[in-house]
Amino acid sequence: MSQQLDSAIPEELQVQRTCPLAMKQNWSPPYPSFSARFDSSQQYLGMLIVDMQGIAEADTPTRFHELSQQFMSAAAETNQVVYRDQAEFVDNAKMLNRIVVCYFNGTQDAVQAANRLSQTWFGNQSIFPKLGFYAEEIWPSIDRLETLYSSDHVQGVANLAKSLSDEVQEHGYWGSARDRLPAAQTDPLEPQTGTKTRRDAVIEIREIHNLCLIRSGQDWTETSGEERRMYLEDVEPVLARGMKFLTDEGSEVGCISNRYVRVLNDDGQAIDQSYGMSWWNSMKDLDDWARAHPTHKNIFGVAMKYLGEHGGSGHLKLTHEVFVIDKAQGHFEYLNCHSGTGVLSAIQ
Repeated sequence: MSQQLDSAIPEELQVQRTCPLAMKQNWSPPYPSFSARFDSSQQYLGMLIVDMQGIAEADTPTRFHELSQQFMSAAAETNQVVYRDQAEFVDNAKMLNRIVVCYFNGTQDAVQAANRLSQTWFGNQSIFPKLGFYAEEIWPSIDRLETLYSSDHVQGVANLAKSLSDEVQEHGYWGSARDRLPAAQTDPLEPQTGTKTRRDAVIEIREIHNLCLIRSGQDWTETSGEERRMYLEDVEPVLARGMKFLTDEGSEVGCISNRYVRVLNDDGQAIDQSYGMSWWNSMKDLDDWARAHPTHKNIFGVAMKYLGEHGGSGHLKLTHEVFVIDKAQGHFEYLNCHSGTGVLSAIQ
């Protein structure tokens, strides 16, 4: 290698490894990437995912936008939400969904604010009884998070970070996500089933151990010419097919739920950003799909071709975050949602 690369795991989280690296010795990654660096004093962070789902009727988009904007405003007023965004997608039951994702620093005030926001969100169901509402809330410790970015442009959780690293070494090969996850230095992250209970009409799920969440984003706002054509005509259709497989047939490979979303601006209009967000039974299932399944191998192939031609000078921004939560770090609530929503199908 021509330069000394950073480790994706910050020094304060590095321990004597008992689980082997997948990275080969003297590995030189094919393109530059960076990881988020959080303040060394930060131990936890929070993520609240709220969503409404319903049949796509004439007034559905307008209704969804009104409710999501009310929620976005309420989130801002708490002074605890560090970053938030909204998006839209069609799920595996062909329902239209509007999703809002909020990120918090791991403080007690933030936990209380997230709880209040969830209660406010479910209050909408009494006004719109035909709609489904859910809230998925996680509070992972920093050692249960890994990130990767193709540039200094970020989505999601990196908005909580103090900075990005220098170029990191652990990427561009199978198993690199696990190599970037601090907890995986000593923990094989074996999954354990949680509990499902009912509180009135709300279904609650808790204590799923080592449940895995990935958010992987694309921003093609600044692309133009041949680069833009290549992304929209060569890369994105292959990505969309892979996302459709996970949405419709993901249970075959351990994917509990997948959402391939288009990010919206404050006016509810689609912008040139998307992301896939999926829940997995385990990080192993995510690893296995990424390494061996034809849908991801196709995605990886066109991505490598794209990055080979445009990686150094291109304007496509790629973002990636993975959480593997322990049984005390997740709480999931679903009201009037179909059985394929979120992690509902994870526990029979």
